[in-house]
Amino acid sequence: MVSLSNHHMVIQKVCSEAQLMSAVTARILEGRAIADQILSEVKEEVVRFKEQTGITPGLAAILIGSNPASEVYVRNKSRTCDEVGIYAQTFRLPQDASEQEAIALVKRLNEDITFHGILAQMPFPPQISPRRMIEALSPDKDVDGLHPTNVGRLVAGEPLFVPCTPAGVQQVLLRSGYNPDGKRVVVCGRSEIVGKPLAILLMQKREGANATVTICHTGTTDLPSIARTADILVAAMGRPNAITADMVKEGAVVIDVGVNRVDDPSRKAGYRLVGDVDFERVKEKAAAITPVPGGVGPMTIAMLLFNTLKAARLAAGLTS
Repeated sequence: MVSLSNHHMVIQKVCSEAQLMSAVTARILEGRAIADQILSEVKEEVVRFKEQTGITPGLAAILIGSNPASEVYVRNKSRTCDEVGIYAQTFRLPQDASEQEAIALVKRLNEDITFHGILAQMPFPPQISPRRMIEALSPDKDVDGLHPTNVGRLVAGEPLFVPCTPAGVQQVLLRSGYNPDGKRVVVCGRSEIVGKPLAILLMQKREGANATVTICHTGTTDLPSIARTADILVAAMGRPNAITADMVKEGAVVIDVGVNRVDDPSRKAGYRLVGDVDFERVKEKAAAITPVPGGVGPMTIAMLLFNTLKAARLAAGLTS
């Protein structure tokens, strides 16, 4: 299977001149375009895999209740699976489903050879423990990369599946010509699904990483002064406009992972989506910045499908 790391070298050369220029307004890093490139690569590899093995990669999604954001994500995932040739099926449980019912479904899917990857879509209803759900997954089908076994492999520098959003952030950087190697990276946020694994991923002594990483959180004192040290600043805090222009070093690369709803009576829906970064002001200071929406978000699905294909290859006894 073609490694994702092999594809950013040419793009780096193309982007090198842009990085040397001092732009008045930041370069916008369109994650949707990069995700489309990765999905095109996955589609080609799925065709080869099917020809080689006669097997169709399969992804099962577990959706409990009717969280609107989860509904949208799972629907988009299913559509994208169809586009690249991956079989996808959504398994739904009611809002009042017990934890025992949910874990029983996970265990059944662990044994189902139709599915090589399982996505247990969070958030879950309050009666269901995210930790116990994740631990019930087979590590070999945990394409979100959140099972303790897979987290341990990431820490050890030998990941089986890299969590999708951190992997997406890394690919945005590499394919846009901003290799983290030797750079100072500040990650604002320490969640189990973004902040922690991203920090671990970018500090690894390997291609596409090798950064000096600082992770900040709610207990960090003088966050602005630490953020200003970043060559690459990642916002994953879950608070709208938490990163302001005074917290960003001139010429930094800013990756906004946040997706927040804010009231907007001018919109038909009554709200709009914004990130954790004050985009309009920060873009006048940064060298490059991801938008919200259309930045990191599309990358998460792309990397989920990349991991699903990888899981199918491993199940078939092929190299990753």
